[in-house]
Amino acid sequence: MSREQLMPEPKSLIENDENHKLTINEESLQILTNMKEPVVVVAIVGKYRTGKSYLMNNLAGYKKGFSLGSTIQSKTKGIWMWCVPHPTKPGHNLVLLDTEGLGDVEKGDSKNDAWIFCLAVLLSSNFVFNSVGTIDQQAMEQLQYVSELTKRIRAKSSQMKDADESTAFKRVFPSFTWCIRDFSLELEFDGKQITEDEYLMISLKCKPENSDDDIKNKQAKEFNLPRVCLMKYFHSHKCFVFERPANSKKLKCLEDLEDGDLDEDFVKQTKEFSNYVFKNGSVKTLSDGVVVTGRMLGNLAVSYLKAIQSGSVPCMENAVLALAEIENAGAVNDAITKYEAEMNEHVKTFPTDTQKEFFCFHEECEKNALGVFMERRFNDKDQRHQRKLKEKLDNAKEHFSRMNEKSSEDFCKDLLKTLGRTLENNISASSYSMPGGHKLFLEEKLRIMEAYNTAPGKGLKALEVQQGFLIGLKEVETAILSADNLLTDKEKEIAAKQAEKEAAEKEKQIVEENARKLVESLEEQRKSHEQHIAKLMEKMEEERKKMKEENDRLIAMKNEEIQNLKMIGYGKRIEELQREVMLLKQRKPTSCVIN
Repeated sequence: MSREQLMPEPKSLIENDENHKLTINEESLQILTNMKEPVVVVAIVGKYRTGKSYLMNNLAGYKKGFSLGSTIQSKTKGIWMWCVPHPTKPGHNLVLLDTEGLGDVEKGDSKNDAWIFCLAVLLSSNFVFNSVGTIDQQAMEQLQYVSELTKRIRAKSSQMKDADESTAFKRVFPSFTWCIRDFSLELEFDGKQITEDEYLMISLKCKPENSDDDIKNKQAKEFNLPRVCLMKYFHSHKCFVFERPANSKKLKCLEDLEDGDLDEDFVKQTKEFSNYVFKNGSVKTLSDGVVVTGRMLGNLAVSYLKAIQSGSVPCMENAVLALAEIENAGAVNDAITKYEAEMNEHVKTFPTDTQKEFFCFHEECEKNALGVFMERRFNDKDQRHQRKLKEKLDNAKEHFSRMNEKSSEDFCKDLLKTLGRTLENNISASSYSMPGGHKLFLEEKLRIMEAYNTAPGKGLKALEVQQGFLIGLKEVETAILSADNLLTDKEKEIAAKQAEKEAAEKEKQIVEENARKLVESLEEQRKSHEQHIAKLMEKMEEERKKMKEENDRLIAMKNEEIQNLKMIGYGKRIEELQREVMLLKQRKPTSCVIN
């Protein structure tokens, strides 16, 4: 799908009105709702008028899109969204979120800024912080909202230990990238050249908090807090520095400039940033490695926004539970829709010759429906939704079974009506009410039965409809037999007994046929149950592997963080991380229990 087909231009996702009330834009929500592909979500946050939108337009592959503006006023209000096909991940979409600038003097509402910041963290898989100059204390103060994340976001509905909370946040929080604009310093430390990432790590080094001076300790804690939170809650850390793109006069029309009009280093740095995001940008996932689609992202946005609007603290666990309910209910509906669509194609071939043929149709359609359900299903505690699906599939099977039987019944009745037209006319004309009439009646009845028995395509109700037809002739035959003067009383008695014998044999055939159908039905139920269990086991194994991969990924991230911390001397935090790694290595991937 092209950008024009997906989303030709950015649209507001979270609107921020003049009263600082945050609401969802329904049109943008519908765009996400229609998006079934996994998403890589990049959100950018920073002080207003620092060039955030320019970077996002570059990620979209266009000069224009998000409004850049050229005055001191902030152009972006709330959170704007632009969805484009991912340039390097086929089957994925890139969702770009450009946020309202922090610290807008016209707004003067830090609480509103904090919620914008939190939503950007909650919705993204890659979080970009954009600032100007250097990483100094002033820049850190712009990141004050990082220190407030745990006050404004809960990982679990229950209380957690600090280490557990850190791990829970790290599982679902985005990566962290710091983009420093108009950077003019040499990347050098202690007389040695350093990388951008090393510059970030050095800038995040904490001050000691073991002074005897309470004031100094307090100052150190305030200094350290945003740094500790950045290291503790975001799973990876990257830094890019950018030269000034052009002189002040050109900056006013930045979106109209070609690369040749911009600083050569700035163009190179911008491309490096974009390529890094394309190559290393994380797909949005939930805990245990559940991949988020655009539809799921939209539902998460609604869930978090409702919590904020109600005055409560957004809880990631509750949001995931609510999302699971929506997705699993949707999975059931999708599966039933798939089953019914495929079975309706088979209706054209009804009636089936045998019950087994019908069950073969059902089994194939049920298998495909289960595949649809399992693809969307997640976190289905106690298989509640799968059991609901089984119930709906059984009901749907019964509906189509009745359709198949009704088709057979109608076909057989029409066939007998056609074959019995001569017999019916003769009865109406009293043609059999004469000496020798019973023999003629029997000959015509036998002709009808032979033609009926050899006719194809009668289906499952052939015997029962035939029996009904014969029962309908019983009184007529008795009257004809009684009126036939050519027959002796003994012959009439023998003929009556023969008719009763034939009726009994036909009844026996029907009973045997129904018993066979019951055995086949029970066998089909067993196979259906086994198919559901097999699909569930397959899904559970897939989930177990994802959980192990997620656990291994978290261990790798914590080990990487330990190495980074060793470089900047976070002794206490290193010990905490090493304990967390040990606990993660002991963690056994589990999944739901089959009921």
